[in-house]
Parts: sequence; structure tokens; C-alpha cells
Amino acid sequence: QVQLVESGGGVVQAGGSLRLSCAASGSILRINTMGWYRQAPGNQRELVATMHSGGSTNYAESVKGRFTISRDKNTVYLQMNSLKPEDTAAYYCNLEDLSFRRYWGQGTQVTVSS
Repeated sequence: QVQLVESGGGVVQAGGSLRLSCAASGSILRINTMGWYRQAPGNQRELVATMHSGGSTNYAESVKGRFTISRDKNTVYLQMNSLKPEDTAAYYCNLEDLSFRRYWGQGTQVTVSS
């Protein structure tokens, strides 16, 4: 079993910053990608940012230039700057291993007030 534990969510004013963390533990095969997705009420879950084991990154257009994904061993981070009210959502950590099995964290709420 793989466990993903997220932290760092909260309430922030527009223009502010937050840093999310996600620590992976358990029976992890080699990691293919780690990343972040988000889901706002009434919306589908969407990709925010992912990082491949080789270091390449992928960002949603809406967060490019504002969010930065990074990773240190089995922990992935999401630095979120210049936050906007439309960034309000539950943020979920995701891990995909080399067998393409995907795991999800429990989610952490980010609320950006205008």
C-alpha cells in the first residue's frame, strides 16, 4: 500500500502564496510521476502540475508562471504564488509508479478570498 499525506492548504487573500506538500510512504515501486490535481465544487478534477522522474514538468495553462512544482525524494511540493479566487479548490496529490498504478491523497483545501 502507498500512502500520500498532503499538508499546507488554507485560506489566503488574492495575491498571496501557499506551499503544498505531499509525502509518499509505503510500498512504493519506482515513481514515474508525482503531481497535483484540483477539484472545485461542481467541476471535474483537473491537472495542476506534474513532474516526471526525469525532472520534466507539465503545468495547466491557468497556473503557468504562478505555480512551481518540485520534488525531494518521495515528497512533492507545489509553490503557489499570485493566487486568484479561481484557484479555490481541493488539491489532491497523485503518484504514478512504473507499473502505471495511480494513488491519491485525501486532499487539502485551498481557499482564496477576493
